[in-house]
Amino acid sequence: MTRFFASQEEISGERILLTGENAQHAKVLRLKPGETVLVCDGEGQECLCQISSTDPWELRVTERRASQSEAAVRVSVYMAFPKADKLEHVIQKATELGAYEIVAFPSARCVSRPDEKSLKKKLERWQKIAASAAEQSGRGRIPQVVALKSFSEALSRACQAEKALMFYEHEEALTLKMALTGTYRTVSLLTGPEGGLEEGEVSQARAAGMQVCTLGKRILRCETAPLCALSAVMYDAGEF
Repeated sequence: MTRFFASQEEISGERILLTGENAQHAKVLRLKPGETVLVCDGEGQECLCQISSTDPWELRVTERRASQSEAAVRVSVYMAFPKADKLEHVIQKATELGAYEIVAFPSARCVSRPDEKSLKKKLERWQKIAASAAEQSGRGRIPQVVALKSFSEALSRACQAEKALMFYEHEEALTLKMALTGTYRTVSLLTGPEGGLEEGEVSQARAAGMQVCTLGKRILRCETAPLCALSAVMYDAGEF
């Protein structure tokens, strides 16, 4: 079923007008009066609608409901700023896999350190990538993309989850499977940049209450590790 995203204000009434990119998208798809579409507010609520007219694009709301495609577990993906456009790939795929939010942060070995001006532009682009991936994958919610200013801030924020997990290539004792015991509703997954995390950062994470895990005997690329961990958590939570 065709899906559109609109603001909560735009879908508050019994009739919805598609404008801008949504109207253009509907035109490209050659939708016709009488067809049924979904309009989501990007926060987990959706409206089942019937197309009343195409000029303008007017929809009649037939049912309001909570999104049926959101995961029961809220997973926040914390990734140290990588080089080039690797974060864009992670945002797209993490959105498809059901991540609740994607959080970027600086760490000691980060080569990429965007300044405030460039970061503002990047955040706009990253949020558009998340929105596009959410629409393509049938999400009812668009994950927020957040950029933090320090590693300490990332730790403090990540540790608010019921399960806060850091992945470190030199950890051997605790596997992800072992860490995912018991029940949980919120999870934070934190991974490092291309050069990995420093020992001091790992010690800081342990002191803050994070569990430090291994993702196996092979060293994964910085853009592979968060998606590997996210997939495993979603599988453990019964989403696959």
